[in-house]
Amino acid sequence: MIEIHGLTKSFERRVVLDRVDLDIAQGETLVVIGRSGCGKSVLLKHVLGLMEPDAGSVTIDGKRLDQLDRAQLYQLRMRCGVLFQGGALFDSMTVAENVGLGLSENTTKSKSEISDIVAERLAWVGLEGIGHRSTSELSGGMRKRAALARAIAMDPEIVLYDEPTTGLDPITAEGINDLIVNLRERLKVTAIAVTHDMNSAFKIGDRIAMLHNGQIIFDGSVDQARTSTDPILQQFIVGATTGPLEPL
Repeated sequence: MIEIHGLTKSFERRVVLDRVDLDIAQGETLVVIGRSGCGKSVLLKHVLGLMEPDAGSVTIDGKRLDQLDRAQLYQLRMRCGVLFQGGALFDSMTVAENVGLGLSENTTKSKSEISDIVAERLAWVGLEGIGHRSTSELSGGMRKRAALARAIAMDPEIVLYDEPTTGLDPITAEGINDLIVNLRERLKVTAIAVTHDMNSAFKIGDRIAMLHNGQIIFDGSVDQARTSTDPILQQFIVGATTGPLEPL
């Protein structure tokens, strides 16, 4: 479904992605882990075509992004849902307006049809009956769930999660993880999640890849990640202060 080959990106001579290779099968959830600032979000932006690589390519469903024109790229993005790190809800809109934004802007569905879809998606994430509320009234966990409802409102084939549990307490974070797993089963989506939360990575991922110094230094199953003897990966997993990784 998603093929990333030789992806390279630099900013002011700093190499952020260095010949990254990753393939994600249809229906699979790949979790990319790594330290803050290692390029995880930059990788997601390339998958969406929001950044152009210095070298290499991203191919989605057989279509290379760098060979698409603006209209074709826009159509491809319509097949993707994104859960942004901070939720990225519009405070000037109600919860329902936020969730239905993509539908109202990009489809010919009636207001009644959109309202039904929005109510259903809010129910899926446990937010029944709050569509009329302002986003400023929501807790952090509720904002994340509302943003997740928006990400899946258009029945995407691909969902990208950017730090889905950042800023949440452990109980709320686990609730978000459960939602991601349940939605994967319900919608059969292909997904990429980037995180430094190992509880989340192990819960939602079919496969784990670690990005370090611009390169993928590990790519394997959750069980392989747990039992790997790679010192960098293991230090990151347990959060140890001693080892090859120095505190930032």
